[in-house]
Amino acid sequence: MSKLQLSVAMGDYDRTRPLLNGSVQIDGADPVYMTLSPEEMFFRAFRNEEFDVSELSFSSYLVKTAKGECPYVAVPVFLSRAFRHTSIYVRRDRIRRPEDLRGCRIGIPEYQLTAIVWARALLQDDYGVRPDEVTWVRGGIDEPGRPEKIALQLPPGVVLESAPADRTISDMLDAGEIDAFIAPRPPSGAAARNPDVGWLFPDPTAVAKDYYARTGVFPIMHVVGVRKTLAAQHPWLPGAVFKAFSQAKTQALAHLADTSATKITLPFVEEQLKAARETLGDDYWSYGIEANRRTLETFLRHHHGQGLSARQLSIDEVFHPATFESYKI
Repeated sequence: MSKLQLSVAMGDYDRTRPLLNGSVQIDGADPVYMTLSPEEMFFRAFRNEEFDVSELSFSSYLVKTAKGECPYVAVPVFLSRAFRHTSIYVRRDRIRRPEDLRGCRIGIPEYQLTAIVWARALLQDDYGVRPDEVTWVRGGIDEPGRPEKIALQLPPGVVLESAPADRTISDMLDAGEIDAFIAPRPPSGAAARNPDVGWLFPDPTAVAKDYYARTGVFPIMHVVGVRKTLAAQHPWLPGAVFKAFSQAKTQALAHLADTSATKITLPFVEEQLKAARETLGDDYWSYGIEANRRTLETFLRHHHGQGLSARQLSIDEVFHPATFESYKI
């Protein structure tokens, strides 16, 4: 009996490499893997539905799911996670603290990007800065003219402008035409060298650790989606995808912990691994729903509160039911 042919789009990470090199298999499937940048992958998945299985922006997935328009159903595999305190850059010659952002102009690549939802959430929860208290300026980070890949209907009072057609938000930050910049990537070009441009939080790691200690939230950026038509036709597929990605992550973490010869080109790996476990627990990059319920509920609440999901979604609506439980031996 032939295996199911699948196109799979994902990033090239240590936690996906065991799938790429064949040491972990998706049961019953014969996949063709494509390693793509998030921007290309998400654009192709949501605009053209090009992949059978794809890493997806969590925010974009929720926008589509709340409208009943998403061609994918998610499994609780969280390939990208990050504390987004490092995603907020400011003109340090005018912004000294988070509260100073009220009334300012903030550049963003797209309003609905997951990283920016999380950044707005922490600014509102911890510093009282609401999305309707700033002006949002949308534009490309490196290239001008970046579009919003999903049509949005924002709440009254939220002001979203487009950057000039020939300008990037990096250029505008460097020139002082915007006061701050929030994005999954840092500003580029002259802004990256400008001494008046820098992180809002001088020690973002310390602030992020305090955030986690208070909230128990380790922000989730990306999920993995399975084409709904395939999941309906092959009910075993979402569980098989979850199992394979989980095994790949387990293998990657074991590989990382073997420091007889460091596996990544970075010093202090043992110290960072120890610090991550002390801060977040042994399973510090957990997949599955129960281990991440608080983080998921926080994001669903803010996503709806920011006017991005048309209605308040529940976790039960977001993930395929076959991935809620797993067997034990």
